[in-house]
This record gives sequence, structure tokens and C-alpha cells, in this order.
Amino acid sequence: MTTEEPIEFEIEVSAQDMTTEDLDQITRNLLKELRETDVESARLLSVGAAPAGSKAGESVTIGMLVIEVLPAVLPGVLGLVQGWITRGQGRTVKFKGKGIEFEGPPEELQKLLASLKKGKRKK
Repeated sequence: MTTEEPIEFEIEVSAQDMTTEDLDQITRNLLKELRETDVESARLLSVGAAPAGSKAGESVTIGMLVIEVLPAVLPGVLGLVQGWITRGQGRTVKFKGKGIEFEGPPEELQKLLASLKKGKRKK
């Protein structure tokens, strides 16, 4: 058993030349992959109740995920996200959470991942 507390991150997904529907679909695909890992939780970012009269129970922000992960698992999660980015043309992500903020191409994510594996944190 570990005494580490999970860290919450927001992940913003974007891709060049995609419709809102396509962006939603690739975001949900990433969510599915994240849920298959050792993350504590992974969900779409909710912005509260849907407008009155709509069929949805909750509104979500397209392209936004929230994950909770133990620090020891974070390098593996970043590795998964890096692999996901490289499988689609023009995909990028932004991470924002305690101690880590990242935005950039897969090569820069690789540098962040390497620094985490060495026990260092970059901002």
C-alpha cells in the first residue's frame, strides 16, 4: 500500500482540421485507453447540468478529460498519451495539474516523460 495521493490533471485534446464530432470521438477513444490503465479515475470534463429541455443529463467540454493518477503511474500514462498522439496526424494535448504543465509536440512530451522517469519535474 502506498501513501502517495493521486494527482488530478486536465488533458485538453486538439487536432488539426477536425470537426467537433471527430474531436469528441478521438477524445472518447483516449478516455477508453486511459481507463484501461492504472489511473485512479478518468472522465470527460463536466461543465454541469445540460440546458433545460436537452436530452443530455450533463454537459461536457469537448476535447477535455480529467484524470487522477498516482505519481508512480504518471510516466506510464504519459507514455500511453504519447503513443496515442503519434497514431493520429495533427494530434496534440495539453496537460495541466499539480506540478506539471505541458503543451507541445510528441517530441517534447518524450522529454517530459524522460525527466519524470529520472525523478525530476519540469514546468
